[in-house]
Amino acid sequence: MGIVGLGYVGLPLALAFAEKGFRVLGFDVDDSKADAVNAGRDYIKHIGEGRVASVVGEERLAATSDFDRLAEPDLLIIAVPTPLTPNRDPDMRYVRATSEAIATCLRRGQLVILESTTYPGTTDELVLRALEEGSTLTLREDFFLAYSPEREDPGNPSFGTSTIPKVVGGVDAVSGDLAQLAYDQVIERTVRVSHARVAEASKLTENIFRAVNIALVNELKLAYERMGIDVWDVLDAAETKPFGFMRFNPGPGWGGHCIPLDPFYLSWKAREMGASTRFIELAGEVNVQMPRYVVEKLVLGLNDRRKAVRGAKVLILGLAYKKDIDDPRESPAFEVLEELLHLGAEVSYHDPHIPRAPRMRSWPELPPMESQPLTPETLAALDAVVLITDHTSVDYVLVGEHADLVVDTRGVFREPSSNIVKA
Repeated sequence: MGIVGLGYVGLPLALAFAEKGFRVLGFDVDDSKADAVNAGRDYIKHIGEGRVASVVGEERLAATSDFDRLAEPDLLIIAVPTPLTPNRDPDMRYVRATSEAIATCLRRGQLVILESTTYPGTTDELVLRALEEGSTLTLREDFFLAYSPEREDPGNPSFGTSTIPKVVGGVDAVSGDLAQLAYDQVIERTVRVSHARVAEASKLTENIFRAVNIALVNELKLAYERMGIDVWDVLDAAETKPFGFMRFNPGPGWGGHCIPLDPFYLSWKAREMGASTRFIELAGEVNVQMPRYVVEKLVLGLNDRRKAVRGAKVLILGLAYKKDIDDPRESPAFEVLEELLHLGAEVSYHDPHIPRAPRMRSWPELPPMESQPLTPETLAALDAVVLITDHTSVDYVLVGEHADLVVDTRGVFREPSSNIVKA
């Protein structure tokens, strides 16, 4: 079998199949990823040390950037990025390019499964069209096509690739049967749905549910702040109700590959169909404004200390989009960082899981940076610390004692203090 895209979705999936005895060929346009896999290096921290080396050593996993080899596997799973354009429309260039590359090598009997998060209709419109127009083959007669959304949750100790139920939907019934049979070999439970579009919509629904509730608590945070009420105290109290309430925490904005993107994928498709998604779009507006709110709280905190943001030494505490992982995708930290640089601040960062800030697709102009140590001396030399990601391993007592100003976006510092500003 083959997996196209060896990132946070593709590599764990490749390992899941390889560890069950399948021979897996991974494809990636990034030569460095293919080289790392073939050398047995684990370049995604949370997957577990030694797993790549183990299956590579047993010749069950190999990787390549040679897409002419796409004809070799009987099953091809597409796990490539689906970002947004600057206008927040779906950017389907990676899915389209991958589908077109597969079409040039497509052979009879192959099953193609798309896993990338996307709008309903992508599989049976964009991918199918690319496969049929780029080859001489026909769906059902020659090849098969299905959709199964990824459900990775990096850093989750309770659920991994094989233990998270897998939704599967085919463009036709036979394709769905074959896709379900394939996943049944490595996933504890597959959930068959009637069509690929249902599977595509289920993924968007899962993450829009989270996006809307994150927007709700972020808006409550802003409202309760005006009333002199600590939203964290409110959530602690509300969480004691054993039914009818599910806790979501506010923060500096949304992050990760799915939650910041999925609402816009559905809104775009809904507009194309003449439907309105005002509630979802409003949630998007609330979450998008949160990094700017964090910067405003920092500016006000500096102003209270008779300092300007221009020339201020500011440390971003945490680049990852959530705690205890090394995944920076769509992290609000980069938006805060970019805004502070634009305002003239001298910005550094500390993240125990990300020693070097990677180049980000959404923020390509940011300068190269390395994680700085947290010591009493480095903290005392700063004008402010902006806590974006609440990694467990950080010594927050040290930060609170030695930083002149801490802008806390995660509710880490619960006791009032003259140097703590809650955002």
